[in-house]
Amino acid sequence: MATVQPSVESKPRGAKAPKAPDFLNGPPKQLLINGKWRPAKSGKTFETVNPATEQVLSRVAEAEQADVDEAVSAARKAFEEGPWPRMRPAERAKYLMKLADLIEAHSAELAQLDTLDGGRVIALTQGDAAGAAAGLREAAGWTTKIYGETNPSAPEMFNYTLREPLGVCGIIIPWNGPFVLAASKPSMALACGNCVILKPAEQTPLSALRLGELVLEAGFPEGVFNILTSFGPGAGAAIANHRDIDGISFTGSVSTGREILKAAAVNLKKVTLELGGKSPNVIFPDADLEAALPGAVTGIFRNQGQVCFAGSRIFVQRDMYEDFPDRFAKLADAIPIGDPLDAGTKIGPLVSGTQYDRVTSYIQLGTTEGASIKTGGTDRPLQKGYFIKPTVFVGVSNKMRIAQEEIFGPVAALIAFQDENDAVFQGNETTYGLGAGVWTRDISRAHKVARSLKAGMVWVNCYGEGNAGSPFGGYKQSGIGREGGKYSVDFYTQVKSVFVKL
Repeated sequence: MATVQPSVESKPRGAKAPKAPDFLNGPPKQLLINGKWRPAKSGKTFETVNPATEQVLSRVAEAEQADVDEAVSAARKAFEEGPWPRMRPAERAKYLMKLADLIEAHSAELAQLDTLDGGRVIALTQGDAAGAAAGLREAAGWTTKIYGETNPSAPEMFNYTLREPLGVCGIIIPWNGPFVLAASKPSMALACGNCVILKPAEQTPLSALRLGELVLEAGFPEGVFNILTSFGPGAGAAIANHRDIDGISFTGSVSTGREILKAAAVNLKKVTLELGGKSPNVIFPDADLEAALPGAVTGIFRNQGQVCFAGSRIFVQRDMYEDFPDRFAKLADAIPIGDPLDAGTKIGPLVSGTQYDRVTSYIQLGTTEGASIKTGGTDRPLQKGYFIKPTVFVGVSNKMRIAQEEIFGPVAALIAFQDENDAVFQGNETTYGLGAGVWTRDISRAHKVARSLKAGMVWVNCYGEGNAGSPFGGYKQSGIGREGGKYSVDFYTQVKSVFVKL
């Protein structure tokens, strides 16, 4: 999810890191259920680890079915009996605006938590609080704009529609943008009058739990916003299968998305899925290379390539292909890699040892398939931490697995194309369809190719831009449904027709 990135003042590389947040101190972190912090019923906890140092940061409660049942019961009671769905829309907006203000007031702490917990560099996490606050304020504005309609009918009949909240919504988020998703993804569900149960990823639970403290400080009614930390097969599966949850919003892998879709059939939940991607980034000969080269580098290596719409397949016309890799690799080599708390660092660690093993296995696979490494590879740049150098493959066929399967790491595949038709054909030759990029000075070509690429989002002469009100989602196996602005209103509400005999 794209967020607004403010300018960041650099500090000397290697400067002393700021003191760890006080939030990390004390006993294991608990679950937020019905406005109160409580341990998991089983007493179980799990560790959350700093991927830059491989050291344990904290222990966190591990929710299971019984905890999900309790959270759902609290949310259901809050929805059926509490004030949240019944209060004036403008009043709900005040809570969302208050939470946005609190997030901005604690932005430095929240940024540091995400950097420590997930390895997302501080230059990005410092912008995430602004992005989360913007999402909440966008949602607050929608509370007073959820309209019904008056339908044409016979003179003796008055027919109108109401948009009413779904009820209890499960929000399951990934680890690659922990705080911005924890705050902004439930925002439209809340704006529409729903009660939510948020499950952050087990790799990065800390900023979501700190958000829970801010939710309580903002005064949200009991049961409206619940937070359960756990693993996917634990609380995640229990949320997806629960018969008293009315909607699921999930961001994550295709395989997990399929399981959630199957589970939703138990009570025909509404489901929106934002899944993986293998996005093409097409660079035509007439592109402004001074913009396209760094744009393509950022498009794949931002957040260590751990971005769902990362431009991992970079298509370059054959006439340019001889010189382009050298220039691209030079920029990749120049990206600062190291301590993610250093403001000058642009490449931090991958989120976990599991993800490190996955990415390195794909780099090894690429050479086995016959592609060549232009720069990067599997050699660790630092002694500790799950770091991988930005890696660039050349001589890649679009049919290779490194060009077809989502790696979710700092691995770029440079692929040659013959002409515009070939670029579109190869760009669409994938099971995914989340994002795509087009770089050209030809405005007609830009519109034609943007229409032809099968992706939910297309960027022209830029990559990864967005705003809180724009629809976000993909084609094919990149997901179903859209969220953002009025598209979220469609998902988080249901329509009732009322007929009044006059």
